[in-house]
Amino acid sequence: MDENQPVLVPIPALVLLLLRKEKEKGSPLTKEEVLSIRDNAVCMTVPYSAALLASEQRGYDDISLENAWEDWCQVRPALVGDDAS
Repeated sequence: MDENQPVLVPIPALVLLLLRKEKEKGSPLTKEEVLSIRDNAVCMTVPYSAALLASEQRGYDDISLENAWEDWCQVRPALVGDDAS
């Protein structure tokens, strides 16, 4: 991808939004909830190079906006300490 190509970046990271919402809810998020949170997340348009730099500075990659449910299902067990989905 061209380093100057614009990309959408959720602020804060989508994985953090999902984790916070799940903790508030007290049970696993449904697919519909994950997609709703993604759809309502505040995003900034930044060059691809800036998005990469942000990931490096954070120390982890955010989950993909396009594959939010699938990515969330993959990272969730490590974040909450179980394998429920």
